[in-house]
Amino acid sequence: MTLPNPLRITRALMSRMNSLNPKPQTMSSLDSLRVQAKPSLDLKIDTQQIIASVFKQSVTVIIPTLNEAEAIREVIEEVRAEGYNNIVVVDGYSTDRTDGIAFGNGVRLVYQHGIGKAGGVKTALEFAKTPFVLFMDGDGTYDPKDIWRLVNHTDHYSHVIGARNRRNIDRVHRFGNSLISHLFSLLFGTKVSDVCSGMYLLETDIARSYNLEEPGFVAEIELAAQSASRQELAEVPVNYRPRIGTRKLDTWRDGQAILSAAFKLAWKHNPLLLCSGLAGLLVVPALLTLSWVILEYLRKGIWLLGWALLGTILLVMGTQALTLAGMSLLTKNAERRLAQEIRTHTVT
Repeated sequence: MTLPNPLRITRALMSRMNSLNPKPQTMSSLDSLRVQAKPSLDLKIDTQQIIASVFKQSVTVIIPTLNEAEAIREVIEEVRAEGYNNIVVVDGYSTDRTDGIAFGNGVRLVYQHGIGKAGGVKTALEFAKTPFVLFMDGDGTYDPKDIWRLVNHTDHYSHVIGARNRRNIDRVHRFGNSLISHLFSLLFGTKVSDVCSGMYLLETDIARSYNLEEPGFVAEIELAAQSASRQELAEVPVNYRPRIGTRKLDTWRDGQAILSAAFKLAWKHNPLLLCSGLAGLLVVPALLTLSWVILEYLRKGIWLLGWALLGTILLVMGTQALTLAGMSLLTKNAERRLAQEIRTHTVT
């Protein structure tokens, strides 16, 4: 059974409480996660505190770990300090006492089944009891103070990515992440600047319906692909801090795996745009062939009829494919606008 979205419930509560208080309210219902509101002089109940508490209890913070003993205690303490008490550490069988440290800090500890991050995500979803789950890496790079930014959009989107600032990302990884994100945006007809971010929020019931099959560090892009196909993907900016401990990502091996997975996922979830886009590349050899034919005719007076026909056929096929790709993008944009209108009317 699908649980009601607590944002809609508490937003209605906020509207009712505001109607009893003549003082105008300019703060959104979720800003209380970030700003400590002063108690009202007219009401004995602090509505901002109530709403903040409801939202924080509706989110389970999932921390996937593998040998993060240097950072895990600090990460747990920071999350708890922000008022999030539903914390689950999903350990991939660490060998450096990460699991023991997590268990000693009073959070729920489970060991993942499956391989890579996909296994950790699937395991976490089995244990989550709240309407939403918030994934964040256990290496200290993400700030729990930013969780409210993602939760703030749960009544419009079922998947919200925390797009990292680039201050603490080196140039090589910055370039690779930008390339992957632009490719993903092109293949799925959406706009995402950081599809590989390790901080993201999911609506639990919807996430359980997703298929996660790719190994390694591909879980984030596999989740994003399925959410983008549903027009349920959004992102908000978050801070990104220096990593505590040793990096596990292999730049070239994992980068190639993610790029390969992007094409596989596009073939699975958006085949029309992928096929038409690839077929549109026929325009390039077509133009080169026709240019060569024209040049030979101007230089030597020889008309290469066979090559001219081949170039013309390739040009027609490529042009038609590009037209189909454009129509697919327009359809995706129309679906996205329609989905946004439906969400807006549903919330209001």
